[in-house]
Amino acid sequence: MDGIRAPAVLSQRKRQKGMHSPNPPCSYEIKFNKFVIFIMQRKMGMTRRTFLMELARRKGFRVESELSDSVTHIVAENNSYLEVLDWLRGQAVGDSSRFELLDISWFTACMEAGRPVASEMKYRLMEQQDQFPTLNTSEPEVPSFAANKVSQYSCQRKTTLNNFNKKFTDAFEIMAENYEFKENEIFCLEFLRAASVLKFLPFPVVRMKDIWGLPCMGDQVRDIIEEIIEEGESSRAKDVLNDERYKSFKQFTSVFGVGVKTSEKWYRMGLRTLEEVKAEKTLKLSKMQKVGLLHYEDLVSCVSKEEADAVGLIVKKTVCMFLPDALVTVTGGFRRGKKIGHDIDFLITNPGPREDDDLLHKGLLLYCDIIESTFVKEQLPSRKVDAMDNFQKCFAILKLYQPRADNRSYNASKEFDMAEVKDWKAIRVDLVISPFEQYAYALLGWTGSRQFGRDLRRYANHEKKMILDNHALYDKRKRIFLKAGSEEEIFAHLGLDYVEPWERNA
Repeated sequence: MDGIRAPAVLSQRKRQKGMHSPNPPCSYEIKFNKFVIFIMQRKMGMTRRTFLMELARRKGFRVESELSDSVTHIVAENNSYLEVLDWLRGQAVGDSSRFELLDISWFTACMEAGRPVASEMKYRLMEQQDQFPTLNTSEPEVPSFAANKVSQYSCQRKTTLNNFNKKFTDAFEIMAENYEFKENEIFCLEFLRAASVLKFLPFPVVRMKDIWGLPCMGDQVRDIIEEIIEEGESSRAKDVLNDERYKSFKQFTSVFGVGVKTSEKWYRMGLRTLEEVKAEKTLKLSKMQKVGLLHYEDLVSCVSKEEADAVGLIVKKTVCMFLPDALVTVTGGFRRGKKIGHDIDFLITNPGPREDDDLLHKGLLLYCDIIESTFVKEQLPSRKVDAMDNFQKCFAILKLYQPRADNRSYNASKEFDMAEVKDWKAIRVDLVISPFEQYAYALLGWTGSRQFGRDLRRYANHEKKMILDNHALYDKRKRIFLKAGSEEEIFAHLGLDYVEPWERNA
């Protein structure tokens, strides 16, 4: 060979499948011809890979759909150096040294810069994890903690509410929310996953060495951690908090019934505050948005555990008037042990014959938006990680009367001064009706946390070749639905240790 790298030897079968064929023509201009990127689908999934490929092409990068001899950079997510080599051997590639093997953090940095960035050591997949020099060998090690044993999936980590790294995770969640407002899923998830890992750590991070070997610590994440360690705060997170667009979206999306799309519309109209929204006569608000603005102060205030318990008694008592055997379970953050929240979620099911279809139509609430069930029997679980489920549900506002300081209720005193301080509070309540046979899956999904659910579904798909949603678990290899009468059985189907609800605060 005399120092010349031989092209990879590819099997005839791979050639017939088009491994050397060019990508289909697209309308995007290629600005960076020297860089030919291939994104591995392993542990990533087809949907996310397709999204990343499209994003890179829009920014002028050349991206190959199939591994070919022209590829220069292979990008992998949550795969080690040895795992990538093993995958390449499976593709009949004999010489992997001609590729740059890079972590997804390099791709993320390129997308943020809008151009290729240097493939520095921190981006490269390497055989040894200890690729960084020790800065101070006299510093004590964290006892009994192996960073390289920490799973990339939060469903394999037990995360309580005891967060030792709040100053970091608060900054990450600000960054994630800002990217969510910009509908940039890649960067949003990068920060959410990093926050999830740091919430799990049984110690506070005080130096960069503490995060070596941990998963989901991309370049942007490390930069913010380093700045907070050195300066005490993140200038990037501070800039976001002072950004006009972020502040407007933060206000708009805090209104019941307003999401990112509506916020974008209002912002483009020149609206910046809720006062301006209320004053804009041309706006056509939905019924939900009108109610959200009417009860805004109540709905943005925190709901206490005591208030959640009081609402729970009302809901259970009322449901049992119609379905005496019904099970009513509080889900969401309160089931995970939180003392405060912004709404209360209830899962309702009936062990007996199906008599719950009309429950939400009984007129139990002052305001409700009912969404009918769209579930079809034998329907495969959704492949979309954040897909809304198909249960009948209602997003409601309940009027909770509160005790007066003089122990008189509003009803007992209303004959007096009607202008008195109001004795009730508007509280957001979500009611979800689940068929009894799907109850375990619904309970798992609606308990959260959102990141825990994301990772559980990602783990099922990538590691077990199963599809999980709030209705069912489907084994793609055996082509069967796996029944479960409890959350413990679902974890067992997935080969996971059971994680208690209060350990799912990812």
